[in-house]
Amino acid sequence: MRATILIIEDNEQNRYLATFLLEKHGFRVVEAVDGPSGLVLASDRPPDLVLLDIQLPQMDGYEVARRLRAQPVLRAVPIVAVTSYAMPGDREKALAAGCDGYVEKPINPDTFVAQVAAFLRGPRQEELS
Repeated sequence: MRATILIIEDNEQNRYLATFLLEKHGFRVVEAVDGPSGLVLASDRPPDLVLLDIQLPQMDGYEVARRLRAQPVLRAVPIVAVTSYAMPGDREKALAAGCDGYVEKPINPDTFVAQVAAFLRGPRQEELS
């Protein structure tokens, strides 16, 4: 059974590239364009992993991550922030909100799928500390 990845991303080009790369490598991809719709999709059919943009309309990715983590059925689902926020402290802020990892945009098409797949197999960042 192939893994399902929920992408919560408002930028159409970013969604397209991530979806293309993941589907090319056998993943099933479900897309949401904002936090509220991503929360509904995740609740209705829990994915194996969530790729979460931080800068979203209506509700930022930090709040989305906190709300995903508040749902018992989603607590163990890895959440990876995929964001252009690359200032000191941004990675830590994403991890504190409940994300398991952090991938900077623009994504590297040569390494992106391997980065994502590693979160499907590995322990949560907090477990590594």
